[in-house]
Amino acid sequence: MQKEIEIALAPESVHDDARIITAGSKQLRVSPERINGFRVRKRSIDARGKQVLFRLRVVFYIDEAYTPPTFFSSIKRVHTAEPVIIIGAGPAGLFAAYRCLERGLKPIVLERGKPVKERRRDLAKINREGVVNPESNYCFGEGGAGTYSDGKLYTRSNKRGDVQKVLEIFVQHGATEDILVDARPHIGTNKLPHIIEDMRNTILENGGEIRFDCKVTDILADFGQVRGVKTSDGDVVRARHVVVATGHSARDIFTLFRHKGWLLEAKPFALGVRIEHPQAIIDQAQYHCAVRHENLPPAYYSLVEQVKGRGVFSFCMCPGGIIAPCATDHHEIVVNGWSPSKRNNPHANSGTVIQINLEDVPDASHDPFALLHFQQQIEHRAFQLGGGDLVAPAQRMVDFVTQRVSNTLPENSYRPGTRSVDLNEVLPSFVHRALRKALPIFGKKMNGYYTNEAILVGVESRTSSPVRIPRDRESLQHPEVGGLYPCGEGAGYAGGIVSAAIDGINCIDAIRL
Repeated sequence: MQKEIEIALAPESVHDDARIITAGSKQLRVSPERINGFRVRKRSIDARGKQVLFRLRVVFYIDEAYTPPTFFSSIKRVHTAEPVIIIGAGPAGLFAAYRCLERGLKPIVLERGKPVKERRRDLAKINREGVVNPESNYCFGEGGAGTYSDGKLYTRSNKRGDVQKVLEIFVQHGATEDILVDARPHIGTNKLPHIIEDMRNTILENGGEIRFDCKVTDILADFGQVRGVKTSDGDVVRARHVVVATGHSARDIFTLFRHKGWLLEAKPFALGVRIEHPQAIIDQAQYHCAVRHENLPPAYYSLVEQVKGRGVFSFCMCPGGIIAPCATDHHEIVVNGWSPSKRNNPHANSGTVIQINLEDVPDASHDPFALLHFQQQIEHRAFQLGGGDLVAPAQRMVDFVTQRVSNTLPENSYRPGTRSVDLNEVLPSFVHRALRKALPIFGKKMNGYYTNEAILVGVESRTSSPVRIPRDRESLQHPEVGGLYPCGEGAGYAGGIVSAAIDGINCIDAIRL
């Protein structure tokens, strides 16, 4: 028989099979000899007490043979099947393509950027020289922004679709099975490229197509029905179904929709800074210890506070991480964060942002580009104050709150470099005021957080798209163009790798042949 129970273990015991069986046998009141194996279903860290514990949901196999989990795939050969054009090879686009294989449809993925290996050279140039390739950067290229933004797979999107299915597809393509059980699953930026390549190979081997350096410049439609797309090299690709999975930074797609007179909407997004601490400060605060135990991962945090009715919250927290330059065009500063799989860098960073609503920006209620232009203005201002070459404006935390320009800046992970400025000159006044109020409160919630050892780097502005491409709730098609499926973060329907992947799957499932 099988019995599922929760057990609690000290960090030094969490990977010790014998101790897991001993704890299980004691709680189940059976002898260890009767347990023939076990399967961990969920694993989380409980740091509420003085003793940090791992809590595990474990299925024990008692008096029966242990059966390891297996993953099944129903992929079909689709070389001559009905084509579906997918614009963008980020999480939404790749999982839409994979779902096409399962449904017997032929995905044709058109990606403006480069494959992951070639893309790395452009990222190196961004970090070393401060030079942005508008078609190949941290946002554009195989895997999209998700490939080089940490690989966090934590999501609240369970009601949108099958999260487990997404995680299992990652495991089938090289991710460790830990992501199936950890409460906050994480792959790591160093491992994601190999997984993305394996997914690409699966798509190609089964008859799908992926074209890189292939920017879509027009979406062809007549009589309210999509007919295909045109690319920058003049090629026309025909299909009755087009999935627009271009990500939150493909501003040219929004311009294309406006040019064609297709419906768009302004959408709230979040704006702020990326805050970096020494990881040791976060470990000490969260684990209540002087030195983190070797079996405990670098600690994370999640903070939120209401300031005069406006939420200030941490976002995309990266333990042992690096702040990355994520601009997609010249003369703008955009920052994000990522971590390698071991999360072994000496710093911890997190976006700390506030919601920008339609009423915060003039004309946003009737101009779908108002929030986008607002976003661009702040990114350009950050570039100017940084002084060029993607040097980012920055300030120590206490100095920011007390409105003093920092005499020096702490060592940090942002490779193009930082420049000490008054961030009040970068951020809108209502954003600046809300952050100044919230940070000392965060310090009361988490000991050591409010410190001048922390640095604020501006600006964290691409948390989500400031424009939404509307779609019908049932058919998931654009209300004015049949066969056109707005998808993922760029269209305003996802907020991370897993939710984008689920949305890609849902859009393919909405296709009726």
